[in-house]
Amino acid sequence: MIIGLLCVGLALVGIFLPLLPTTPFLLLALACFARSSEKLHSWLLSNKTLGPFIKHWEETKSMPRKAKAYSIILIIVAGGISVFTIKEFSLKIAALALLLIPVLIILNIKTTDSS
Repeated sequence: MIIGLLCVGLALVGIFLPLLPTTPFLLLALACFARSSEKLHSWLLSNKTLGPFIKHWEETKSMPRKAKAYSIILIIVAGGISVFTIKEFSLKIAALALLLIPVLIILNIKTTDSS
């Protein structure tokens, strides 16, 4: 239950910090709550703000097109700023490679048109 609460906290921080992923922490929290607290599991699924994202994933194992686009844009913008500030060329290449990983993961997730 403690790990689930920690994951919810990290997910909330991730809403405001584009480099910290929100959805994986919410899904991990949901899994933790499913094993430890039915009350918290239900709360997370019925939460007005976070619940719809989790329910959508749980039902369809997909991401809405808008969410995919938003995620990729945030990775490019935030990552681009980071890459731009790096002075050493080899580190820039490494940072670009690391930014490519989440983009490829997002692109490989099934897309739905619902938002």
